[in-house]
Amino acid sequence: MSDTVQAADTRLPEDFQIDIAVQSSDWPEEAVLAGICQRAIDSTFVCAHLDAQAGSEVSLVFTSDEAIKALNKRWRNKDKPTNVLSFPGSDPDGEIYGPLLGDIIFAYETVCREADEMGIEFSAHLSHLVVHGMLHLFDYDHQENDEAEAMENQERQILAALGISDPYADAPLIADDD
Repeated sequence: MSDTVQAADTRLPEDFQIDIAVQSSDWPEEAVLAGICQRAIDSTFVCAHLDAQAGSEVSLVFTSDEAIKALNKRWRNKDKPTNVLSFPGSDPDGEIYGPLLGDIIFAYETVCREADEMGIEFSAHLSHLVVHGMLHLFDYDHQENDEAEAMENQERQILAALGISDPYADAPLIADDD
């Protein structure tokens, strides 16, 4: 955990579970992925002031471009791979989410390619995508410019707490109509 996000500040619900499934052998070892993801999720809960029920869980699936392309086509009618997909599992009546927050799925080849293109470390890009996916599970979106601005600002704050540079610094704000 970074110096900015202290363990005492955590807002993670009691008995929070991160379920990891590695479906492609290209990914780093599960323990490495778990460390990156735990840190990013901790920071997301603290910085975004998220609340979830005790015993809540998130499922993280590490797969390939081929597998995520099939999901993207089925659920978003887009016949191409993407870096991350989020499938919320909760639709809270009130302010609290859980117990199943949802599934976040990552495509190895796309994550690697994007990290290389941006000239950043793989772990920094994966951390960003974990944060991005978690925010989607809590109703953040980027379909409209105002939504995109709010979500990107939240991501910047969380990533700064992790010591990760602003991934949007050199990119224009564009809503995701893709």
